[in-house]
Amino acid sequence: MSVNQAATDVDRRACILTQAIPLFAATGYSGVSMRDIARAVGISKAAIYHYFPDKQALYLAAVEHAFTDKVEGIRRALAGGGTAIERLERFVERFTALAAGDPDFRALLQRELVDGDETRLKLLADQLFLEPYEAIVALAKELAPDLDPYLLANSVVGLVLFCFETLPLRRHLPGRKPEHEKPKTIAKHASTLLVRALGVEAAEPDGGRSG
Repeated sequence: MSVNQAATDVDRRACILTQAIPLFAATGYSGVSMRDIARAVGISKAAIYHYFPDKQALYLAAVEHAFTDKVEGIRRALAGGGTAIERLERFVERFTALAAGDPDFRALLQRELVDGDETRLKLLADQLFLEPYEAIVALAKELAPDLDPYLLANSVVGLVLFCFETLPLRRHLPGRKPEHEKPKTIAKHASTLLVRALGVEAAEPDGGRSG
C-alpha cells in the first residue's frame, strides 16, 4: 500500500466515524444501520466493511473517536501538580467544559446507559473508560480515605453529567437563570458542593491555600 493510499484510508475511516457519531447519538445503536452510515458518508455499504468488520466494531470505534480528546483532557487535569482538592477542582472544570462542548458524546453515553447490552457496556468500560476512571478513583481515595472511592468517583462524575442531562427540563423550572447553563457556573457549583460535602478546604484562585 502506498503512503498516499494509506493516508486516504485513514482520512476515509475518520470521515466514517465523524458521520456515524451524530447518527448513533440521535437514534442509538439499534436505530442506525450500516446503510444509513454509508449514505451519510457518500460511499457504498460494501465500502464500510472495508474499514469495519461489523456494526459493533464501527460503533465502538465511533465512541472511542468521540472520547479520545476527552481522555487526554481528563488525564492532564488529574496528573497535574497541586493538592488533591486543587486537582479535583481542575478535573471538574475540565470535565464540565468537555461535556458542554460535545452534546453528541453526552447523547451517546446516555443512550448506552439506557439501551446498551452487557457485552457493549463491558467493552466500553474496558476499552475506553477504565484508565480515566481509575485515575478518578485514585483521587477519591486521596480526598476522602474514609469513604468508598468507587461511589465517590461515580458521584463526582454523575454530579457534572446530571446538570447536562436535565438541562431540557431545568429550563422550564422556577429559579432558572441563563448563567445556570454556562459550563463555568456548573463547574463552580459542582466543585463548591463537593468541597463542602467532603469537609476539605477549597483552593484559592491563585493556587494557594486559605489560612
